[in-house]
Amino acid sequence: MSKRSRFFGLLLAAGLAVSACQSGTDGSGGGGGGSAKAPPAKVTITPASDTKKARPDSGVTVTAAGGKLDTVSVKSGSKEVPGRFNAARTEWKSTWTLTPSASYEVSASAKNADGVAAQASSKFRTLKPDETVTASLDWILEGNQGKKYGVGTPIILNFDREVHNKDQVEKALEVKAEKPVEGAWRWIGDQQVVYRTRTYWPAHQKVTLVAHLAGVRASKGVYGTKDLTRTFKIGASRISTVNLKKHKMTVKVDGKKVRTVPVSGGNGSTLEYTTTSGVHLAMEKDNPTRMISPGRKKGDPGYYDLLINYAVRISNSGEYLHQTAGEYYCLGEANCSHGCVRQPAKDAVWFYRTVQPGDVVVVTGTRRDLAWDNGWGFWEMPWSKWKQGSELD
Repeated sequence: MSKRSRFFGLLLAAGLAVSACQSGTDGSGGGGGGSAKAPPAKVTITPASDTKKARPDSGVTVTAAGGKLDTVSVKSGSKEVPGRFNAARTEWKSTWTLTPSASYEVSASAKNADGVAAQASSKFRTLKPDETVTASLDWILEGNQGKKYGVGTPIILNFDREVHNKDQVEKALEVKAEKPVEGAWRWIGDQQVVYRTRTYWPAHQKVTLVAHLAGVRASKGVYGTKDLTRTFKIGASRISTVNLKKHKMTVKVDGKKVRTVPVSGGNGSTLEYTTTSGVHLAMEKDNPTRMISPGRKKGDPGYYDLLINYAVRISNSGEYLHQTAGEYYCLGEANCSHGCVRQPAKDAVWFYRTVQPGDVVVVTGTRRDLAWDNGWGFWEMPWSKWKQGSELD
């Protein structure tokens, strides 16, 4: 081979080597092609568009495949439906159930790895329920709206029919406090649920109940149709301690002793005439209130029918703190009543005028204990047992 032939042969080999190096750096594996494109994202909305009888308790779910959700909007009319993304942002779910017999519009978008957007939309309508359920606040609490409540206040919800899916209803009950403390719901039968805190509410704050019941499936074929919102103003911490061995009541407001009152409790001759010991709550008040001996008629031994002034009820077994109707010599000295706690006139008037529903009245010194389900005796149940009445883990 001539020198000229060897020279061209070397150039050819060098050119092939350069070409091979270039091919390995462009990422195409040959031929100099561009980078592969990411597959497009896909957005799925449930309920699908044109659904006519969507179950409101199923809510709205939006998912993204091949990408991450960018935006989700769910509206019923002008009302925006709240919801949450998962950590990976591949799913969005509505927070609460949907309103029955209502129309909804959903629009959502997702982006794939290249940032290319995909969109989807849905228009649907929720079903009309066969039957409905309604909740209402306990009438004593409802009657105090706009005023202040005590630190022991329970939240009591009553339903107009039996609730079988208690867990679904309980999930819809939201309690928000400016000064939060641990609390739990407890079911008392099939038509009442009660919220109690582990410790007393911190004083001077607002507590709001939002029962997101619209769309909750309370029983088979039975749905809530309306939400319920109530705000409670927790006032001063008023703790009254009644010592019936010493015949004295001490009242503290925000931890400061403001009054010491000579009192007289149940005479203890029978269990019926024995004041219950335990944590009571002020429930309601009347001036006057009519007190009639239970289970007795006129002419029977022990019968009475009296109008009593400045009476504050603390249980469902006929116990009140009230102005004494006589036997003034018993005040501060002996227990002479049929079970109520008697006070001098000036103290009874003061207590009546300053008391708040849910104020705490702790009675000590008797042989009869307050039952947890006697009126608002909920604080008599240990916290660990109270929580067992919830349907949620």
